[in-house]
Amino acid sequence: MYLADSRNPAASAAAPAPGPGRSARIAPTVLALGTVSLITDVSSEMVTAVLPLYLVAALGVSPLGFGVLDGAFNGASASLRLLGGLLGDRGGGRHKAVAAAGYGLSALCRPALLLVRTAPLIGLVLAADRLGKGLRTAPRDAMISLATPPERRGRAFGVHRAMDTVGALSGPLLAFLVLRTAPGGYRAVFTVSSYVAALGVLVLVLLVPGRGPAPQARGPRLRLGALLRLPALRRTTACAALLGLATVSDSFLYLLLQGRLHLPAGWFPLLPLGTAAVYLLLAVPLGALADRIGRRRAFVLGHAALLTGYGLLLARPGGGLPLAAAVLLLHGLFYAATDGTLAAVAAGAVPEERRGAGLALVGTGQAAGRFLCSLAVGALWTRWGDTTALAVMAAVLTVAVTVAVRLLGRVTGDPERAAADRPAPH
Repeated sequence: MYLADSRNPAASAAAPAPGPGRSARIAPTVLALGTVSLITDVSSEMVTAVLPLYLVAALGVSPLGFGVLDGAFNGASASLRLLGGLLGDRGGGRHKAVAAAGYGLSALCRPALLLVRTAPLIGLVLAADRLGKGLRTAPRDAMISLATPPERRGRAFGVHRAMDTVGALSGPLLAFLVLRTAPGGYRAVFTVSSYVAALGVLVLVLLVPGRGPAPQARGPRLRLGALLRLPALRRTTACAALLGLATVSDSFLYLLLQGRLHLPAGWFPLLPLGTAAVYLLLAVPLGALADRIGRRRAFVLGHAALLTGYGLLLARPGGGLPLAAAVLLLHGLFYAATDGTLAAVAAGAVPEERRGAGLALVGTGQAAGRFLCSLAVGALWTRWGDTTALAVMAAVLTVAVTVAVRLLGRVTGDPERAAADRPAPH
């Protein structure tokens, strides 16, 4: 049993006992939220797939300038994650209302891209979009965890992430088709993305239940300061921040691959498809595997895959299509083994009534780390080139994984350690 799960007997009591035919059941709330994420990701990934090339090639933004924008893209998300979690936990659980506000804000940013043409204004729109993502992420994940028994959270998050990835897979493909129909038609991509985003908000309002299952018993309500004193949550947040600091953003990775392969601009949106396809295939089985073998091992597997991808790019800069296929395979494996796994660990590291805030703390740490990483990569790339930037980040990732594995081992340890980590009764 994981430490976090043993800390919250109320959640275990509220969960239905597994029986014949029920062990593989996924809660309707998880499926509904997965549908919302699928549709929303079609919209967001349409934009994400063309944005790096639009900024660098069409607007002439430098790698350092793109690093600042990409960092703001992630940093803005970090700034509202905690607020979203805190607001969602209030009043017995307002997770759906807060998530809807976040999805709505992001949807409004899609048509705004049609109105701005300069890098600073585009940066503001992207920041607002990420504010919406930050606001909705913790309440959404809280709803998933509250609807799922602790021993099946890895699989539930894997199912949600797999559905999300169907959207991530479809978005770049749709952007590619739009660009093929209207070469250089970035505005057409933004227009189609706007309609799809509005559909996602509508599905959330109509299909997602307003409240999760009420817990049968509640412990004393913990304030934010008290949450930070929970050892498991503190270690998980530190782990997320450290690994985020060492993870090169997807946009930089795809720009690097595009440069290595000399791809025409119209084909650039297809690069994220490789990552998304692998993620789609592996998210559920690796989530279930993490439930069985331990989430720390799944984390090691995922980051070892990412580090191998960095190594291939450094060792074979002219590897062509086989290199691209291998890197995208490893990139997708990294996300499949770590994304849902981290959410499952974080969900168990905090009491049920503060689930949104706890998940938000971990997400904020990760987003803040990735914000700093984007700034660092952009500066290194501008000053010394992409190869040096990637080599530095590979070295940082090696150290970060070593430290994070030790931190995560304290979170997902044995029952004796779990009992020792429980906060003392007041």
